[in-house]
Amino acid sequence: MNNLMVKSLFLVTYICGSSFMSSAKADPIDLIKDALVHNAKLYINSRYRYEHVDQDGFSKNANASTLRTKLGYKTGKFFDFSGTFEVENVAYLGHEDFNSTTNGQTNFPVVADPKSTEVNHAFITYTGLPDTTLHAGRQPHNLDNQRFIGTVGWRQNDQTFDSAAIINTTLPHTTLIYSYILNVNRIFSDDHPLGDLDTNTHVIHASYTGLPFGKLTAYGYLIDLKDRPVFGLSSKTFGLRFTGKQEVRDGLHLLYTAEYAHQSDYGDNPTNYDADYYHFIGGLQYKGLTTKIGYEVLGQDNNGTVAFQTPLATGHLFNGWADKFLATPGTGLEDFYISASYKLSGFNRYIDGTKFVLAYHDFSADFGGADYGHEWNALIARDINEHYSLAFKYADYQADEFATDTQKFWLQAQVKY
Repeated sequence: MNNLMVKSLFLVTYICGSSFMSSAKADPIDLIKDALVHNAKLYINSRYRYEHVDQDGFSKNANASTLRTKLGYKTGKFFDFSGTFEVENVAYLGHEDFNSTTNGQTNFPVVADPKSTEVNHAFITYTGLPDTTLHAGRQPHNLDNQRFIGTVGWRQNDQTFDSAAIINTTLPHTTLIYSYILNVNRIFSDDHPLGDLDTNTHVIHASYTGLPFGKLTAYGYLIDLKDRPVFGLSSKTFGLRFTGKQEVRDGLHLLYTAEYAHQSDYGDNPTNYDADYYHFIGGLQYKGLTTKIGYEVLGQDNNGTVAFQTPLATGHLFNGWADKFLATPGTGLEDFYISASYKLSGFNRYIDGTKFVLAYHDFSADFGGADYGHEWNALIARDINEHYSLAFKYADYQADEFATDTQKFWLQAQVKY
């Protein structure tokens, strides 16, 4: 953790330290013991995954057998302070027949799960101010659907943020968030030259749930990246998001989302540009069945040379699981998609809770009309109980005018306590 983050931790402690004086008198040893032992929590989360990638242009297929383990400790409260500390390890089981982005195996397709052991979380929380929570340190940020800020939870190594954040709920039905991010710990680990991004990033986020028909969110993301190779990803983005769910008849619900954002260059970005983002979703939900149809546009500028980007997002959640569009092509991206999911219930205890997902994407350019390609996605997942889960996942991208044909599948098992 860098010196600036350490200073911010001490600053939060200094500002909030006056609460010590107003707390009820008690034996300090007992309070410390309660916080560190009696009200503390140890946890472990272990996830095994086998990933196979068959990608045109490579003579060999990638086969990655990885184990991700998180060991964490959460304290109880001590004068309205608490802390969280978590270590994350990614280990390989078997041969490294894949390009992890750090192991030099460039004759294989990429499976971006480098071997690593890192401090994943190390932050303090303060709740002594009315309707307010303060966090400072290395922490997760998952905002809305993670389209702009997320932890990339699908990959074995989380993306985390060295930041200071304030969350306030004083206004009725309203949550206000401000976060200052000074470093991004990316999924590629410290061994990658861009595994950490030095930033001067401001996150402004406000959501309102008092409307009878949905949730309204306004946001501003001012991302100033200080590493020269990624200057071109510095941007300022302002947007509005509305999402809701309404019952139209017994057990049948209408789902809807509409989002717009505008992005332009910011900080050290050498290119002047303006680009728009649109995302519309309509759907129906009946008992265990959910169907959706969506249209997402990441616009372009300068005659297709620069496009709307989301460098801090959980990109795997969008534009197909084959991950062909984690960076938006210069000509922009239009993604028309449909999906259906069904969760079994009322059959028997051995299969109830099993979830099936099928989705189709059609990708094209926002500028020039190129037909990029199309993709099928499928998922079967089951939470056996609160501790154990299993999943099978599949992606098949068929290229037309962008990238190459790629098929991926995953087998996954997770244990958490």
